[in-house]
Amino acid sequence: MLVRIPQASLTTALKNSCYSSAHVKYSNLLQKCGFSSQGSPENLQKISQSITGFPPLSEPILNLPKPIYSTAKEEDQTTQISVLSNGLRVASENRFGKFCTVGVLIDSGPRFEVTYPSGISHFLEKLAFNSTKNYESRDEIMLTLEKHGGICDCQSSRDTFIYAASAESQGLDTVTKILGDIVLRPTITEDELNFARQTVQFELETLHTRPEQEPLLIDMIHAAAYSDNTLGLPKLCPSENIGKINRNILFTYLKNHYTPKRMVVAGVGIEHNDLVNAVKKYFVDEKPIWEQDSSLALDKTNTVDNSIAQYTGGLVVEDCNVPVYAGPSGLPELSHVVIGLEGCSHQDPDFISMCVLNMMMGGGGSFSAGGPGKGMYTRLYTNVLNRNHWLYSATAYNHAYIDSGLFCIHASSTPSHVKEMVQVIVKELVAMAGDMTDNELARAKKQLQSMLLMNLEQRPVVFEDIGRQVLATGTRKRPEYFIQEIDKISKDDIHRVARRLLKSPPSVAARGGIKNTLSLSEIQAGLLDTHGQMSGIMNRLSIFR
Repeated sequence: MLVRIPQASLTTALKNSCYSSAHVKYSNLLQKCGFSSQGSPENLQKISQSITGFPPLSEPILNLPKPIYSTAKEEDQTTQISVLSNGLRVASENRFGKFCTVGVLIDSGPRFEVTYPSGISHFLEKLAFNSTKNYESRDEIMLTLEKHGGICDCQSSRDTFIYAASAESQGLDTVTKILGDIVLRPTITEDELNFARQTVQFELETLHTRPEQEPLLIDMIHAAAYSDNTLGLPKLCPSENIGKINRNILFTYLKNHYTPKRMVVAGVGIEHNDLVNAVKKYFVDEKPIWEQDSSLALDKTNTVDNSIAQYTGGLVVEDCNVPVYAGPSGLPELSHVVIGLEGCSHQDPDFISMCVLNMMMGGGGSFSAGGPGKGMYTRLYTNVLNRNHWLYSATAYNHAYIDSGLFCIHASSTPSHVKEMVQVIVKELVAMAGDMTDNELARAKKQLQSMLLMNLEQRPVVFEDIGRQVLATGTRKRPEYFIQEIDKISKDDIHRVARRLLKSPPSVAARGGIKNTLSLSEIQAGLLDTHGQMSGIMNRLSIFR
């Protein structure tokens, strides 16, 4: 039987029922979490009156730790630099967060190997974070880092060596101890050296069986540009030197190049004084292993090459079959050509202008990832890739060092179009000194600024930026400085650096089905021609070849 209940009575009953259940339910919940007690019924009254029954967001929750907020104060964005008693430089910048990045940057690399067998830097990169005086094995180092949530890495360029680790800030002392040991006190056992030989040999074999040719071509273009000196010495260990490099040679190199005045210890996310104290303990007070045992190194003196890089220009060609991509990629066998011109050092007044020009040239691959429109406004896309269907990639690079630089364009096509590809690239290099639109220049400047700022949002990138600048100049310029300098670049600046590039003799590196299609004299004549026309090339390229 159905009975009609008055609306007022039903509403009252539901309210009482909801209050009672919510009161009991959330009273037990809050007591369990420690946010309330039986002695505070007024708090429960407030909770029961809220819509959800949870504590309102307008009031702070009891018994929570005090939050720590990030700040944008000027003093928190200052790079502090100290020079220790032995000449070692320590640079740091404190940043918000519980993790830090600390590392060592050294004036070391292939350019300093003129009196040694080439490939020492390649070996040292593979031997990094192995056994040391205080750590018996790589596993012990990794387990020690993992206790602080840490990771480590070693990278080398042609003139700089970097050892770095990221971990919780409270593990700073442990991280600094590990860095001090792997830099100054490695043991380099015979087993580790033999394993490094196998690793280097495998890496060289792998590079020659991969379609990607960039690592090989970078070595080749530097060898062409700086023939048999400094920056032209190989970064990849030549296969004939794998068996020649031994412990005595490695320790002799370390003794002469891993010295305090050639190093910078940089850190991000830590207090400067804490870093300085840790560095004093493990980089100053504890001596390098080659000072403790003089038999490790050979009796060589004055073996540090301080020569200035001499740009020569030249041609390096390797006629071979480049491997193709496995599977249904649709890409044929390709030939690769790199044409380079003498650029400028990163301390040159024209450095910023050269970087803007590099962004304006841009480029990439015809089948690159990233979605439609990526890089489509750069010159190598609009003038080269979009107009020549037989070109598969065209990319501009700007390599800058302390005393020189190399500006180059790397392109690839099928072997039957190598000569036409060279003509197209030469014309584009000559066109750098021609007309440009205001939008083109503004877009390149904005792209460079955004790339700079986006990269500097990452802590490891900030660490490397601080370390490299302090290593090269002893100071660090803030990102704001570079943003302002980029804004100042005008069309006249771009034309000036373009004319400067075209005055230098060309450097050419090529790999693939090249045969005898390249001539350095023809390329140089094309660069001197107003329209970039090479002798012996048709004015109109046929699409039926």
